Amino acid sequence: MRKQKLLIVDDEEDLRTQMKWALAADYDVYLAEDRQSALDIINKEQPAVITLDLGLPPNPAGVEEGFAILDYILDKYNHTKVIIITGRSEKEHALRAVEKGAYDFFYKPIQLDELKVVLKRAFHVSQLEQEQREMRHRLSGDTFEGMIGTSSKMQDVFSAIRKVATTDAPVLIRGESGTGKELVARAIHRLSIYESKPFIPINCSAIPENLIESELFGHEKGTFTGATAQRKGRFEMAEGGTLFLDEIGDLPLAIQVKLLRFLQEKTIERVGGREQIEVNARVLAATNRDLEEAMKNATFRDDLFYRLSVINISLPALREREADVLLLAKTFLDRYASEVRKKSKRFSGQAIEAIERYSWPGNVRELENRIKRAVIMSDSKNITPEDLEMEIAVGKKEIVALKDAREILENDLILKALARNENKLAKAAADLGVSRPTLYDLMEKLGISK
Repeated sequence: MRKQKLLIVDDEEDLRTQMKWALAADYDVYLAEDRQSALDIINKEQPAVITLDLGLPPNPAGVEEGFAILDYILDKYNHTKVIIITGRSEKEHALRAVEKGAYDFFYKPIQLDELKVVLKRAFHVSQLEQEQREMRHRLSGDTFEGMIGTSSKMQDVFSAIRKVATTDAPVLIRGESGTGKELVARAIHRLSIYESKPFIPINCSAIPENLIESELFGHEKGTFTGATAQRKGRFEMAEGGTLFLDEIGDLPLAIQVKLLRFLQEKTIERVGGREQIEVNARVLAATNRDLEEAMKNATFRDDLFYRLSVINISLPALREREADVLLLAKTFLDRYASEVRKKSKRFSGQAIEAIERYSWPGNVRELENRIKRAVIMSDSKNITPEDLEMEIAVGKKEIVALKDAREILENDLILKALARNENKLAKAAADLGVSRPTLYDLMEKLGISK
């Protein structure tokens, strides 16, 4: 398997040689000592990861040359991960570089075992992003009715939509809040014979109980105070098309009876009226509630449930769609960055880490809202966990420093390696690409029991 490309930019020949010797087994290592040699290699080889010393000839005491290289990379190859190598006295320069778009920074003198962990993560993130770019490119002209999902569970959902769209059977769409139930309903409508007719949605939980009957079935003039004219309800508005009843589990029992009658007879009666009105409309319903439990508690009718759920489509929670999370995140980032003319926006390594670790209780809706807000509010090229209003945490400690975030990653990688190798330290060390003494030291530093 071809090694990934790593460029080391440093004016100290001994350090370049040491790093190449230590890293050549894992990466295809290129060396550069100044701006011109670095740019030549970058343009020719396009390495995925670069370590960059800011102090380079002809002014090694300054940072202008290093920042000139960084600016060039961010402008021409903004997917490249740049790790700044700097002295502790130059921390403010390193932080400035990260704010501009560098992936991370590392202090001199270099601890190679720790640098290896940072490089491993940088290459992993780079590969993930490359896969997501390729996937987004393949999907750019072939999204399924506006929905994106490469996971097997979402492919099953897309397959079910194709099958049910050609029928007029009622469909019950189930899933947690924010999973995209209305998107599924709209997709079914667009792929059906009702496509050219109205799609009428109504959220059953958003309308007061004393108004829901009139909203759905309409009312006659003079039926109640304020009813100054006859009014058609949502059913009649959906004539020839599709009525989408969202949050059907919140429908009052009395209205459930009238809905059941429509499903059986295809007729409705306006509030205050006596005329049976025929309506030709397909009903799609959705809920995030446990309707089986609601039936046990007598808050949802058994007969209505079986009428509505001729076909069930269950939407997975976002935490069950690991393959889709970053794909969706990058899609939303590109969309909203384009809308607000901030096309150079990208996620920092820590933001990607936070997105991958988070359980997303609000599902796709929460992911989209967080990214939209971050794009609008952030002044930096990099979207950070703070921009997303997310935390990377160990216990109860809130992490704000890159060093702490790096320790979280080291802890995670070591624990996973130990688990894969049944707690055999020698094998775990080999898996991580470090010596056994180095693994001991890292475990002691992180407080991992031997």
